[in-house]
Amino acid sequence: FVFSICMLDHVSGGGIRISNELKNKKLLWMRCYSKDDVLGPKIIPIGQHYENLFDINFWHTTRFMCTLRQGPNFRHYQNFTAFKLFAMADEGGLWDWRARENGIYLKKEAGEKVLNPIWMHKEYAWIY
Repeated sequence: FVFSICMLDHVSGGGIRISNELKNKKLLWMRCYSKDDVLGPKIIPIGQHYENLFDINFWHTTRFMCTLRQGPNFRHYQNFTAFKLFAMADEGGLWDWRARENGIYLKKEAGEKVLNPIWMHKEYAWIY
């Protein structure tokens, strides 16, 4: 019983948010997957976002990979790791991704608090 309580104490949450901040009414196509789940494909209209919150497994090996493509012809794309943990002490948090004309930006958040105060920064460029 005590071991079960300790295990539950170590399980925390994580999530990804993908926002469409593209211009000229471009749609954003997304598909993400982990070892156990597939999210999408989904089309995100300009000014909107998709968010998925999930539990992190006990071993802290939860990882999500994503592909984003920008419309209207969806030729510009990027494949990337959208969520992963770096250590057993890593609490996960929300990985907030923003698709913009010049690339894909990231800010990591834990609840209302920013992890290692990192502001929104460009993480990836689009592949043409």
